Amino acid sequence: MTKGRILVSGSSGPIGTALLPRLAQGDYQVMRLVRAASGGIPWDPAQPLDPRLVSGFAGVIHLAGEPIVGRWTEAKKRRIYESRTAGTQNLANALAGAEERPRVLISASAIGFYGSRGDELLCENSASGQDFLSAVCRDWESSTGAALQAGIRTVHARFGLILSRHGGALPKMLTPFRLGLGGRVGNGRQWWSWIHIKDVVEAVVYALENASLQGPVNVVAPAPVRNSRFTKILAELVDRPAWFPIPGFAARLVFGQMADELLLASQRVEAAKLRDHGYRFAYSELPNALEALLRRR
Repeated sequence: MTKGRILVSGSSGPIGTALLPRLAQGDYQVMRLVRAASGGIPWDPAQPLDPRLVSGFAGVIHLAGEPIVGRWTEAKKRRIYESRTAGTQNLANALAGAEERPRVLISASAIGFYGSRGDELLCENSASGQDFLSAVCRDWESSTGAALQAGIRTVHARFGLILSRHGGALPKMLTPFRLGLGGRVGNGRQWWSWIHIKDVVEAVVYALENASLQGPVNVVAPAPVRNSRFTKILAELVDRPAWFPIPGFAARLVFGQMADELLLASQRVEAAKLRDHGYRFAYSELPNALEALLRRR
């Protein structure tokens, strides 16, 4: 007997790829929202979704959105914003109108919500920032309003820097570091709030199964590190020096606005809700997390 049917969007991304096998192992029956006409429920995030297609699910996990990596042209920024806000709003409207609504909607968000805040320790109750990603995250989370008003327990999973072998920042960092060309970004004092992909998946399942969790939930490891510490640990694990820092101006030259809001931004975030609700992290410290990924434990 299954625990229920779970609908997942964005299932081909790094989180979805790791999450689907875990849900199947947990005796859930998984259905995907997909752009293609086969392999799941077809949908266009920019268009309204028929409520009949999303009726009868125990839970919905919404991960879809334009990748944020890449130079932020105006067209790219528009895709980042609209893919998250319109897609989430259309899904929430359909769930609210479904004859049999899910008990829970877990919708992706990000710690970009807080903006760059120096050494300030940030929890779920901290105010939003004022930059582009902060505005995206605020409106992204607000787009679930119809589901919340319909009585669906809604969780906004504010993901930190996700460490995975199969996507995200780590594979892009490994090549220069293995060549001995790695180093800090800018002055290296900015806080990076990271999380191992295993804990991302387990935290999502934890939120799915714990009815007391709702609203914003920071999905980050308990021990954020400064960028200089991150690069030092990574260099040691690949047995190379970290002698080639990337000046802030060079990062801006290559990546534009993305450099300021992702690479150089300082976000010292704590997972207060997960901690207070009893979640136990598999990887609390960065050296163990990176070593597990690099050594394929």
